[in-house]
Amino acid sequence: MTDARFDELIHPSTRLSLVATLAAADWAEFAYLKDRLQLSDSALSKQLTTLEEAGYVATERRLTGSRHKRFARLTDIGRDAFEGHIAALQAILANASAPAAVGQPEKHPLG
Repeated sequence: MTDARFDELIHPSTRLSLVATLAAADWAEFAYLKDRLQLSDSALSKQLTTLEEAGYVATERRLTGSRHKRFARLTDIGRDAFEGHIAALQAILANASAPAAVGQPEKHPLG
């Protein structure tokens, strides 16, 4: 079972979408990620670099035909961080939808 850990690096919506997309694949081509996430080349490159520097993503350039293409994948560290972040979000949602306690409302600590 994965420990619930909110991850500030993954949480911004663009990175969360990117990591979620990578979690569903072994490797993903840069062009696919760009189209799927509707990002510019520079925005996607920046996000991949940030995640790669944290050890969450690995990238490589492959020769496909006569062109070099960039591919990305989640590392084991990145997958663990993503799963922990999702578990933390699920815990937040579970607490938000828990029924209210019956009886007197708790007094607010400030008055």
